[in-house]
This record gives sequence, structure tokens and C-alpha cells, in this order.
Amino acid sequence: MSAAYATFGLAPAMRAGGVRADGGYQVHRDFVDFVVDGSPLLFQLSDLDAVSPLASDIPPAIFTAQVRSLLLESGAPLPDDRYIIYGCPECEDLACGAVTAVIERDGEDYVWRDFAWQTGEHADLELNGYHGIGPFRFPGPEYREALGALLEDSGPPPGRRVLLIGARVALLAKLAAALRTIGIGADITRDADGVPAEELRGYGAVAFGPTVGETERAAVRKAFDRAGVEVAYVDGLAPIVPLLVAQIEHALDRSPLPQRRLTHLIAADGAAGIEVTSPCRVRLTAYRLDRLSRLHSQDLFDGVLEPGSHRIPLDGKAAKDGSYVVARTSGSVLVQAVAR
Repeated sequence: MSAAYATFGLAPAMRAGGVRADGGYQVHRDFVDFVVDGSPLLFQLSDLDAVSPLASDIPPAIFTAQVRSLLLESGAPLPDDRYIIYGCPECEDLACGAVTAVIERDGEDYVWRDFAWQTGEHADLELNGYHGIGPFRFPGPEYREALGALLEDSGPPPGRRVLLIGARVALLAKLAAALRTIGIGADITRDADGVPAEELRGYGAVAFGPTVGETERAAVRKAFDRAGVEVAYVDGLAPIVPLLVAQIEHALDRSPLPQRRLTHLIAADGAAGIEVTSPCRVRLTAYRLDRLSRLHSQDLFDGVLEPGSHRIPLDGKAAKDGSYVVARTSGSVLVQAVAR
């Protein structure tokens, strides 16, 4: 099969972490995704929960080696000239399964072909090949420029950290522990006065507790402005740890808006309205506190949605004021308070 020309690019992406109601969790991963003809290649792989080899939490030397490998400056890591395009976000073990492809030079061009799901030393193209994907022919200068820019930037972006500000130390400690469990660094403070600029540059978001006044919030924003640091600011909706984790996950998402799967969420009139841009698994969960401040969670939906707008009923108490809805895909998180 001849390879048609396609554009090649890179964009920041996220594998959303999360704390589940049953106490389980999944790890947060930031990575650089491959953008083919203006759309993330990962979106063509249905509901695959995976990350590219260009992850932000691997050592710089390994990151550089991965980039040079994709530039074919070193030998293929798998037999038959196959390269890992996406792998397991939890352990990166080939036994868990990975999307692989042959990468080769054809004159000045780079060709990606024979995509397959691979769990062992060799790929079975007939049984596990992605027959509807590729082959792609990328113009050499465009391909080398995109990947070479990562080397010029000295590797991946820094890992994500969040600064938690508030007076409820017990709640913030639980939130920080939950965030660290899924791979997001978290620090607790009452204010940012006197914090050196180089330390502030390590944060991607600031989360305010409900008791933090506007004067204190303004002082924190001023400290980050003085340091020349652009961060996302999060106003905690309720003292519910899984809900706050979801808010922070959303704030840390740096992927371009047109390249997100989950783009819109509303919760009103007894239903949740969801918009997705490609086929993907969506999980919808409701959280609320009762009059005794006890947490209640309710799984509302878990299934694959096709591109477009969808309306999902909110059952029972999930439809009442004081409830909050969290929608998740493997790479996006949205949070919304339920409104009448």
C-alpha cells in the first residue's frame, strides 16, 4: 500500500489521573502526542488508554533517546524495525500491550506503516493490525523540525505540581496525599509571600479553599505575576477530595482545546449534557455531601460515546442542588455543579 502524504506535529497531552470512590486510583501522566493531519493520532485508536514514549516524567536522557529513536538515529527497539507509538500509562511494559508501527526512511520522507497492537516480541498484523490507520508519509523537514524542537527545549516539560492554599489543614492534607498518589506534586501553604520565583515556576496550578478571602487570593496572584509565572487558578467547589482532584486535573490540562476529546459538560434540568469529538469511553460520576457532611457518590454512566452531543439522565439525588458531576475520558476531565 502506498503511503499518502500527511502533516506531522506534536502537542502537549494528558492521561488524566483520578481517585475513584472505591479508593482505587489511576496515575496522571503528561506527554507529547503525535498530531497527524491536525488531529491527535491517539484519537484514531478508539478508546485506547495509553501514552506516547515522550512522557514528561521520564529522565531527560531517556526522553532524548526516545526522540532520537523516532528520528531513526538509533536502531529500532523491537524486531522487524518496529517502534512503540503508544504504551501502557501505568507500567510501560510491552506485556500490557502497545501500539507499534514500522518507521522507515524513503528518501527525505519518513513513513509510519503497519500499525498493530503488540504484546510480545513480534506483531501479528493479520490478527492485531490496525488496518484502517496509515500508512502515513511525513515530509522530512517538517518531521525533523517538530521532533528536533524537543531536543532544543532540553527535553520534556517539568512535572506538574499544584499549590494548595487554605485553612482546613486536614482536608488539604488528604487532597495533597490523593494528588501525590496519582503522580501530581502538591504543597500546602497559607500564602505565597516570600517564596522565591524559581520555586513558584514549578507549579502549574493554585487551588484555593473556600475560606480564602479575596485579599489573600489577590496577594497570591500578585506573587505569581511578579515571578512571571502563568498558572491556572482553581476555586474548590466543595470539600470532596475526588471532586477537587478532578478540578485540579482539568486545570493542569495544557492540551489545545481543539485536540481534546471531552469538550463540554452541563448538568441541569435532570440531565447531563456532554460533547465529545471522537469515539471514547466516558464515565460520569455524581458527588454530594449530606446534612451530616457525609460523602455520597453515584456512578451515572460508563460507556463509549460517538462524536457529538449526548444527554444522560441524572438519577435520584444526583439531580438535586448541592450535587456535582464529574465527566472523565482517558485524557480529559470536566466538572460541573448541578443546577436547577
